This record gives sequence, structure tokens and C-alpha cells, in this order.
Amino acid sequence: MKKTIIALSLLASLGTAYADNQPVTIILNSESPMTQGIALVLANQMQAQGGQVQILLCDKAGDLALKNAAGNKLKPQDVTPAQLLDGAIKKGATATVCALYLPNTGHTPDQLKDGIVAAKPDAMGKSMLETQRKVIAF
Repeated sequence: MKKTIIALSLLASLGTAYADNQPVTIILNSESPMTQGIALVLANQMQAQGGQVQILLCDKAGDLALKNAAGNKLKPQDVTPAQLLDGAIKKGATATVCALYLPNTGHTPDQLKDGIVAAKPDAMGKSMLETQRKVIAF
């Protein structure tokens, strides 16, 4: 009986230790490559730990969503923030630009990477209010 209780306690603690299916919204608006980089490194790490990641790009960070996004490589992995974004998307993250990005930058939807669209404020606001969702801004 004692072994069963200990085993059940261990299983329960493992269930809370990992964020399986934990919804997370990352709002990224910084133009700093290091801030963009760490936000996207963390997004990839959250995905690796079972999180469901949604990325909202606005202001200068919205430029990461452009097909021609480049940037300087960051150490120690020698990847750009745009490459980190691409990696997160390939692993299942969703990414959008904020509703203000396209009309205020002169960019058009066809300049965005495949799968990235302008966010709908009502849908984004609703998802951010989900009780289990974590919202993190950079």
C-alpha cells in the first residue's frame, strides 16, 4: 500500500512538472536582436517541454515575419531570430503579426512568410483571457 501511495505521488508530481499542452502566448515587439533571440529560444524550449506556443509579433519584431527576414547570427548557436522563429513554426507554433503591423509599415500580406497572417484583435484578446494561458511579453 505504501509503495502504491509513493508511486501515485511521484506520478502526480511528474504531471505538474511538465507543461504538456500548456498554452502560451509570447508577445514580441522589441527590435533588439538579443531580446528577440531569447524570446524565441524560450518559445522553442517551451515547445520542447510540451507547451502550445502562439507568437504575436508587432512593431520592429514584426519584421521577423517577412519572407526576406535576415539579421545577425547570435551566439552560441549562430542562428538569427528569424531562423529561431522559423524553427518554432516548423515545430507547431503559430505566429501572427499584430493587426497594426501591416497598415503602419507599408508591408503587404504577400510579403509575410507562409502561415503567418495578421492577428484578429478579437480572437487574440479572447485567447489571452483563457485561464490556463500564460502571456509573456518581450
